[in-house]
Amino acid sequence: MTTLLHPYDVTQESDMQSPLDFNRRSRLKHVDRTFKAEIINIISLTEMEKLFQVRIMDDYYRSKFSYLPGQFVMLELPGFGEIPISISSSSSNKGFIELCIRKMGSVTTMLHKARRGAKVGIRGPFGTHFPMEKMHGHNVLLIAGGLGLAPLRAPIFNVIENRSNFNQVDILYGTKSPKNMLFNYQYEEWNRIADINLQVIVEHGADSWTGPVGMITSLLDDVTILPDDTFAIICGPPIMFKFVCERLTDDGIPMHRMFVSLERRMHCGMGKCCRCNIGSTYTCIDGPVFDYWTVMNLKEAI
Repeated sequence: MTTLLHPYDVTQESDMQSPLDFNRRSRLKHVDRTFKAEIINIISLTEMEKLFQVRIMDDYYRSKFSYLPGQFVMLELPGFGEIPISISSSSSNKGFIELCIRKMGSVTTMLHKARRGAKVGIRGPFGTHFPMEKMHGHNVLLIAGGLGLAPLRAPIFNVIENRSNFNQVDILYGTKSPKNMLFNYQYEEWNRIADINLQVIVEHGADSWTGPVGMITSLLDDVTILPDDTFAIICGPPIMFKFVCERLTDDGIPMHRMFVSLERRMHCGMGKCCRCNIGSTYTCIDGPVFDYWTVMNLKEAI
């Protein structure tokens, strides 16, 4: 009797006997397939950003699809192209993934016009991830600037869902103005969790804003840092890395305990187009997550 392979599967029949391991870099070349997906919900965050909840349509692959905080997918809008987007949801969520998308190009502009039920394609997940297990038993600094809160949201979920594995956690978020803040509906929830301290700062205040105004580095003045017992994750514009990481270095945190995401350099996801390369390093394959020591040794990385 002939055994029929799953219609989306392009591997050998013997491979169906074991689940696909999406997180092994050695198998990156085998995850360039596109999964048919649909947009099941859209949440408007600001005038420029929307959060898309995307579900892989096939039950089999939806159950097997897995990712780690810091990884990204290639999102395809048929007829317009595809873009790399960091996954902004909890890695324990098997129903759908969340992608925060800023309207800034032709593909993203069309996506912002999409409605629930629109069909898209998903490739991945790709890239390295934040080493959350290494941070168990330690204090964690989670620092984001602007759109950087989108990729930082995945490690925030990881910390919340595994709260007993971490000590003190500080979430620091800076943005241009109150109207640019992302996910502000979750701030109160994060602040209510034991030993999690959330601080938000804006560069330019407003009449209704009662919080601090200034640069994100000033929030570190109110954080007690134990250099040998603290890890840091920093997401945001590259210029922010320089100032934040230099401040953390001055506070004594070793460079190999700081992790940044160079998500803005990602392109095809597989290192084929060479647009993400920094010397011999390919951000799509070797990143986007790097420790700060590695970034400092990558010319023109930031």
